[in-house]
Amino acid sequence: MRRKPDQGDGELPERLRGLAVERRRFGCRRHRNLLNREGIHMNRKTLYLLYSEEGLAGRRRRGRKRAMGTPAPLALPNGPNQRWSLDFVSDVPDGDAMGVAA
Repeated sequence: MRRKPDQGDGELPERLRGLAVERRRFGCRRHRNLLNREGIHMNRKTLYLLYSEEGLAGRRRRGRKRAMGTPAPLALPNGPNQRWSLDFVSDVPDGDAMGVAA
């Protein structure tokens, strides 16, 4: 059986809801930091429980789409001047790397 958080005077859920409306992009962690700055200190797990019970969690970001299948092979050059590459040479007398188009 899960314990219910001690809500005290009921001011915290109202303040938390107000912060969530003011700053919608912030999540539970940043709202907790704002509450701490205001002098309202609370256990992070208890605050997260209140946060989720109030339905304040915003949309979750979706993962990055990854390419499907195998990459296409590189095209072979048919003649001269169709493929260029950059060669980094580090044995220059002053020790700096220098890019040379070859």
